[in-house]
Amino acid sequence: MNPKVMVLYGEGLNCDKETEHALRVSGADTEKVNIRQMIENPGMLKDYQILAFVGGFLHGDALGAGRYMGATIRKKMPEEIQRFIESDKLVIGICNGFQVLAHAGILPGFDGDYTKNGGVTLTYNDIGRFRDQWFNLNAEGKKCIWTEGIDSLYLPIRHAEGKFVPGEGVLEKLYEQDLVVFKYAPGENPNGSVDDIAGICDPTGRVLGIMPHPEAYNHRTNHPRWTREELPEEGEGLKIFRNAVRYFD
Repeated sequence: MNPKVMVLYGEGLNCDKETEHALRVSGADTEKVNIRQMIENPGMLKDYQILAFVGGFLHGDALGAGRYMGATIRKKMPEEIQRFIESDKLVIGICNGFQVLAHAGILPGFDGDYTKNGGVTLTYNDIGRFRDQWFNLNAEGKKCIWTEGIDSLYLPIRHAEGKFVPGEGVLEKLYEQDLVVFKYAPGENPNGSVDDIAGICDPTGRVLGIMPHPEAYNHRTNHPRWTREELPEEGEGLKIFRNAVRYFD
């Protein structure tokens, strides 16, 4: 039986179709749900095995990317989120979705608590503007279910607020608990993220937050040099989603 995925959309999020496609190609059954519908009826989470917070321009980034929505989720449905993760289910947050996970307290999820701020944030790029560009990522650690068997990826970023900043003492805890999942390759940090961090997971390895867009590289024709290089038919980004589906086999 294929895992069922709730793919969130609405409020300015606009990567739902790409994310849904990547998950379907990887073998999941998907259903798009407006993020407000989930907040107003959080009990519906019990019918899904994977929850996907997609990227886009949540609230046009006018309220601070992910800050308002993260705070709303933390206030309105903390018990349901806690129960969902404790039920051996998976969560992914991509770009804006990563920002929501951080501001909701779902990441990093220290001590198994997904209801309070864990001391990480994503803020304005050092260059002070939006960037849409491809970068190399190196995989870190061995804990994350979503990144099993992945050593490196080449993915695009699309953000103005992607700089990862941990609070005092948090960086050390992330490394101690093996929660750093992806780093930008040396010399390629596009936003000034502390220690080049591009993605983290929670202590269970089932919750992933990543700033670059794996769903945007689902086929070789997505690659910026696809007419000049010999590339596999399947884009590298699908490795992440296939790992998630495989977890439920």
